Amino acid sequence: MAAAEAGAAVGASPEPGPATVAAWMARACELEPASVDGVAYGLPALIYRGKPLVAVVQTAAGYSVYPFSGAVVTAVAPLLGDLKRSKGAIAFTDALPLPREAFDELVRTRRAEIDASLDG
Repeated sequence: MAAAEAGAAVGASPEPGPATVAAWMARACELEPASVDGVAYGLPALIYRGKPLVAVVQTAAGYSVYPFSGAVVTAVAPLLGDLKRSKGAIAFTDALPLPREAFDELVRTRRAEIDASLDG
C-alpha cells in the first residue's frame, strides 16, 4: 500500500501520531489508488501522475496536511471550520480534528488540479 512509507516515516513518534498520519494517508490511497509513495519538498507524500498529491505529517503542535497547492486550501476552506491554515497547509490536532469530508474534498480537488494540468 502506498501509505506504508509515509506511516513508517513517523513510526518513532509517540501515539496517536503515527496512527493518525497512517490513517489519513491510507484514506488518500483509497480515494486515489493510483498514488504511490514518494517525497515532495522534503515531506513523505503520495505522488499521483508524477506530481505530489498530498502529505500528512506530525508536527510539534499536532498535524499538518499539505495538498501542495494554495488553490486547494482555498477551495476546501469552507469545510475546515476553526482549523488554522496557511497558503499551503492545514493544521489540526487530536482535539480539533480534520473533518473527513474536508480531507476527501482536498484529495479530490488536488487530483482534479493535477489532471487538468497534465491533460490540458
